[in-house]
Amino acid sequence: MDGVIVDSMPYHYLAWYESLRPLGIRANVFEVYLREGERWDKSLKDFLVQSGVRPSPRTLAKIFKLRQKIFRHYFKRRIFEGAESFLCCLKKQGYLLGLVTGTPRCELKKILPPKIKDLFTAIVSGEMVKLGKPHPAPYLKAAQLLKLKPRECLVVENAPLGISSAKAAGMFCIAVTTSLPKEYLKKADIVVDRLEDITGVIEKSCKI
Repeated sequence: MDGVIVDSMPYHYLAWYESLRPLGIRANVFEVYLREGERWDKSLKDFLVQSGVRPSPRTLAKIFKLRQKIFRHYFKRRIFEGAESFLCCLKKQGYLLGLVTGTPRCELKKILPPKIKDLFTAIVSGEMVKLGKPHPAPYLKAAQLLKLKPRECLVVENAPLGISSAKAAGMFCIAVTTSLPKEYLKKADIVVDRLEDITGVIEKSCKI
C-alpha cells in the first residue's frame, strides 16, 4: 500500500520525525524508508533503543498516539499514477488481489480510498500477524486468505524488508523504485520504475 499504491511515505516520515523529536531523537528519512513495511511497534522500539530510551508499554502507546495524530493532520491522499487502473485491469483479468501492509488497520480507512480497498479479496494489516516483514508471515497469511500456494503468488514491493518477506515466503517479487533507488531492491526478481511497467511482465493483454 504505502509507497506502491499510495504516495504516503513522506507523511509517514514526517509523523515519525515529529513524534520522536520531543524525546531528542532525530529520525533519519533514509532509515524510515528502509524500515517501510515493518510493524510500527518494532520500528518504534528500535528507534527508542538506538537512542537509549527505555521502550515501556506506556511510552510506546504515547508516542504511537502522537504519531497517528501527526500523520492524520498532515496526510493528503495521492494515488500513484496508473495504480488504480492497474489493479482494476488485474481484477478484470481474474487475478485475486491481496494487500499486505505493516500499517495498522485503524489507519487504512484514512489512507486507502474505498474504491481501491474494495478491489482486494484479502487484506493483511500490521496487527494481524505476530511477526512482520521481513518475516514471511504477512505474505503467507495473505496466501492463506486467498487460498493460494506461495508459488502462485506475485508480490509488488517497494522496500527491502518487504522483498525479503516475499522471497522468504517463496513468492516471485517485482520491486518498484517509488521510494528507494534500484540498488536497494536487488533481492527482487525484477525491478521496474513504474507500476505500468509490470503489465507487460504479468500479461501483455492487460492494457492500461
